[in-house]
Amino acid sequence: MIKLYKPLFSISLLLATAAGYAQQVQLSPNVQQALNTVSPDEIKAHIAYLADDKLKGRGPGTEGYQMAVDYVVDQLKSLDVKPAGESNSWLQKVRLRKAFIGDAALSLSNGPANTTDIKKGKDYVIYPNPVLPKVSVNAPLAFVGYGISEPGLGYDDYAGMDVKGKIVIITRGAPEKFQSSVSAHVMNASQILKVAAEHGAVGVIMASTDSTARMANISRGVYSIMDDKGAVSVSRTYYSKQLSLYASINYALFNALLSQADKDLKTILPQLKAGTPASFALKASASASLSSTYEDIMSYNVIGKIEGSDPKLKNEYVIHSAHLDHLGIGPAIEGDSIYNGAHDNASGVASVLSIAKIYKNIQIKPKRSILVVLVTGEELGDLGSNYFAKHPTVPVKSLVADVNTDMPTIIAPLLSVTALGAEHSSLEKQVAQAADYFGLSVEPDPEPKQARFTRSDQYSFVLQGIPALHIKYGSKTADGKNNLNDFVATWRAKYYHKPQDDINGIFDFEAGKKYAQLNFLIGYLVAQAPARPTWNTGDIFATK
Repeated sequence: MIKLYKPLFSISLLLATAAGYAQQVQLSPNVQQALNTVSPDEIKAHIAYLADDKLKGRGPGTEGYQMAVDYVVDQLKSLDVKPAGESNSWLQKVRLRKAFIGDAALSLSNGPANTTDIKKGKDYVIYPNPVLPKVSVNAPLAFVGYGISEPGLGYDDYAGMDVKGKIVIITRGAPEKFQSSVSAHVMNASQILKVAAEHGAVGVIMASTDSTARMANISRGVYSIMDDKGAVSVSRTYYSKQLSLYASINYALFNALLSQADKDLKTILPQLKAGTPASFALKASASASLSSTYEDIMSYNVIGKIEGSDPKLKNEYVIHSAHLDHLGIGPAIEGDSIYNGAHDNASGVASVLSIAKIYKNIQIKPKRSILVVLVTGEELGDLGSNYFAKHPTVPVKSLVADVNTDMPTIIAPLLSVTALGAEHSSLEKQVAQAADYFGLSVEPDPEPKQARFTRSDQYSFVLQGIPALHIKYGSKTADGKNNLNDFVATWRAKYYHKPQDDINGIFDFEAGKKYAQLNFLIGYLVAQAPARPTWNTGDIFATK
């Protein structure tokens, strides 16, 4: 458990052992030649097609997304990849439910004679319920800090609290002693809902600690995935019928509730950050009612297979994943309303197609099989990958690892990398080997507050107990200033999640080539290893 309390322990181990690991990498001349078949021009061509205006931003369930599906299926066929979707097809159906809030009201009271007058959209937001068209709940309130229950990490906001039948108020965050990826996990909305439900709560209200923040705009709908029986399979705003209310309140209202209980944020927040829970019953109750309407949309994951060469190990799979969707058509910025998603994530899809090309040119395939998984709904909350990880088209126990590629940000030479998630498992060994092979250094996450580990598809596999990682850029630059983060921040402000992210933006296709080669080699080493990857002893994800 010590490893989880010291944020850089695993990364430090990775850095210290990289040289030793690298000596073990010996590739045959054929594999070396296959690596060199990755073409920057082909990467550019893939991106140019997938980010073309005619695909209209690849929104799930749209004609443009279907064009992207057809394109990648054709490419995989040409690369000798075999279909591995449902019923021997290339596809897995993903039933998206877009839920809209109708009538909704929230009132807070401190006794029958004192009802607080608050306004929807300004003081609070109630999220639609994807399975219950009508919801009504009246329950006492309790504040449970960050909503974290991890006794193994020495922290439990629910310790000594009876919240059964109550609505819990939670502020998002994590103790400072937590490792960055652990913090990202425990403060993820789906995890917060799960923990609240397990403790018997009937509702969750997320409270803002930022006095300048605006309430979320959910007028365009909130997405979940439904299974073929009509039940919710994946959602970031819903966990169970028992936990029927999910809402948020602003800073002023949160502060008023705390004041009624003779508490204040100036005392509570430092205590929570220091790792000491500050949970208590509030002197108020909440009544909420809401109605929801639905629009169901069919989208698809694309799944292909490269069969391994070992008679036994070929029944195990290493996944190379990337999300195929983007934001579709949205509010116009500088006269453009098509959110092309060239970097996010046409570049990641192009990288995975390049990996498939490497495998086409390898005469003796690795011992384990490779799954190419291009998913929908990442921009809606990792929905497609989460659905595949829960309902894979191969036996779930046969999945040994996921190497995900999401917006590698190929805008400058790739000189160093961050391996998000590798510190939790034996995958750190393959990362160190592969990085050293290409002369790349491995660095700690330069942006831990971005919670990048839980914001892309590798996290879906981690939640199902499958070791996974996501390679991102490091800080190293050719001029020695090692401030790539500053350049990326400037780039992100102009291009990220904007129509300006098209093929005319900033690209370094040689960096794209190196990303593809690196991710290939990580997956290849896992596929060749005698033993499947394992979680580190005592790791938070080891029991998933």
